[in-house]
Amino acid sequence: MAIKFDSDRLIRLLEQSVERWHAAPLVHDAREPFLQQVSILHGYNFQIWHEEDQARKTGAGDDEIGRVKRRIDPLNQYRNDAMEALDEHVLSQLQNDGVEAPEAAPLHSEAVGNIVDRLSILSLKAYHMAEETRREDAGGAHCRECETKLRVLQEQRADLAKALEDLGADLSQGRKRFKVYRQMKMYNDPNLNPVLYGAVPEDSV
Repeated sequence: MAIKFDSDRLIRLLEQSVERWHAAPLVHDAREPFLQQVSILHGYNFQIWHEEDQARKTGAGDDEIGRVKRRIDPLNQYRNDAMEALDEHVLSQLQNDGVEAPEAAPLHSEAVGNIVDRLSILSLKAYHMAEETRREDAGGAHCRECETKLRVLQEQRADLAKALEDLGADLSQGRKRFKVYRQMKMYNDPNLNPVLYGAVPEDSV
């Protein structure tokens, strides 16, 4: 079975998920393992997006911003884990299909998980930019400017989705290869963040 990243289908999934999640709790697409992995990654970006909005709320105090940032940290870790899980899934499928690219095959430096992450963020930007084109409390110039930006975002997303689709064909034929690039996030790890492992208890200061 060939790796196939259907660009139109992928964009529909991302768009429909954002639309649905604004009205209902996050429920992930489980039609097939790849789409489920995409949905999980997309869900973390959806949550991070709205937490970042809260951190920039006018009048938000330091305590509130600190709480938001602490909620974002683990979400970012889960997001990176989801990107790596997506790459592992694709590599496992290639292995199961008996596809082994030769060492001479070009190495695609951006892994599948990174590309899907970018598509996810572009879909979130497009959704919220589209909202701006319909704002009744904004002037016509604002709405027209946002319509222009929306078209650019949609074009960028379509280009990237097609590039991913082409990459799938190359991977299936062994014409390209890629690796799982580990993010090695250190700030959440108490064994790697010196502020955490070197912390001095307050009562000893």
